[in-house]
Amino acid sequence: MESKKIIVRYPPSPTGLFHIGNARTFLFNYLFAKQNGGQIVFRLEDTDKERSKEEYAQDIIENLKWLGIEPDFSTTVRQSERKDIYKKYLEKLIGEGKAYFAEPAFAEASHFAEAPRDKTAGEGKKVIRFKNPNKKIKFNDLIRGDIEFDTTELKDFVIAKGLDEPIYHLAVVIDDYEMGVTHVIRGDDGISNTPRQILIQEAIDAPRPIYAHLPMMLAPDKTKLSKRKHGEQVSVSYYREKEYLPEAIINFLAMVGWNPGTDQEIWSMEELIKIFDIKKVQRKSGIFNTEKLNWLNKEYMKMQKNNTEKTINQKLKQKFGNQTIHTKLTEIIFEKIEVISDIDELIENGELDYFFNKPGLDKEKICWKNQSAENARKKLEKILEFIKGEALGNFQRPPLREKMMQYAEKEGRGEVLWPLRYALSGREKSPDPFSLIDILGVSESKKRIQNVIQLLS
Repeated sequence: MESKKIIVRYPPSPTGLFHIGNARTFLFNYLFAKQNGGQIVFRLEDTDKERSKEEYAQDIIENLKWLGIEPDFSTTVRQSERKDIYKKYLEKLIGEGKAYFAEPAFAEASHFAEAPRDKTAGEGKKVIRFKNPNKKIKFNDLIRGDIEFDTTELKDFVIAKGLDEPIYHLAVVIDDYEMGVTHVIRGDDGISNTPRQILIQEAIDAPRPIYAHLPMMLAPDKTKLSKRKHGEQVSVSYYREKEYLPEAIINFLAMVGWNPGTDQEIWSMEELIKIFDIKKVQRKSGIFNTEKLNWLNKEYMKMQKNNTEKTINQKLKQKFGNQTIHTKLTEIIFEKIEVISDIDELIENGELDYFFNKPGLDKEKICWKNQSAENARKKLEKILEFIKGEALGNFQRPPLREKMMQYAEKEGRGEVLWPLRYALSGREKSPDPFSLIDILGVSESKKRIQNVIQLLS
């Protein structure tokens, strides 16, 4: 098999939004295939009629494209369109005595209660069971090494609810066989399915693919990442809507449960393809560390700083009108955020309003600690003297800032800078007053300082 062209597959079920853990599984398939000049087969396992929806299929496809790891969608296969193929194999297995119709067990009867009658076979609601040869099966997993099962405990297991309704184990084996899949790289929750699938492979004379079962990606509390417990954060679309950079998501997912053995943390796709080694995937589960993801995202934002700053400006103009956005304000916001959507939160919380509108003031918050209103007023009057001769344009920072800082050091930094910063922003937390004057401009800064002086008079 190793001499054949490598073909891997990604077979999602379109029964929900594209899961972030499934994105990691696909990424590992992608890296392995690209590294070896192989091919990725994409198919939709949509035989669950009630839960499978086209909107979920499109969510998977669109988010793979967004991540930049898309397979060749022109060859997309849907299991719901392959029933005649599965039926042919079922009839052959039955004809060879390798499968047979049987009454479902009690639990199965309940589960298959809504299964339609298979009139062509005349067998009513009977299921089709695989005749288990009851043997031991041993296979080598690229990540976990040798794994052995005694299939006797599986008994004669169900492979279809009727000739027109194959279940997962049969359909996946037939699909992999017909599509020439050489390597099955999937989550370790699929290990227990492997012995059934190997038995079916042998029954239809299909070659056994090479297996690699990836450890699951867990939440920080080491529980399974599930929508019920962790909400929309388990879906790729959540991170897309939050405006994470796809390069950061890829870099992050690649490093969850796998490490090339170096200290390097930023990897391009080209570098990942070159260095990826599936045999170095850890056996224990990886942890989805949001802090690490945010750090990586910020690093990629730095690498794309020009584009990020353009986006910041666009968002500010959408909210506050098409006015000139000071470069210093863009820089301040850039330093403050880790994800582009953080800007929306800053805007929604009103944390940027004072840059564009006169701030509301609480007279009780103007003074520094035990400072008197008269003292604060005098300090602001002195500051006003420093800047009164400045032009109405940009604040000339180096010489004037030095004079003002010398005054603040002499009179007490808190007693000078706190009232000044509050006069300009109306907030207890904001950039330093010199940056505020630079952004607001001398003219607007004078108005705000004079307004506070009047309040304190």
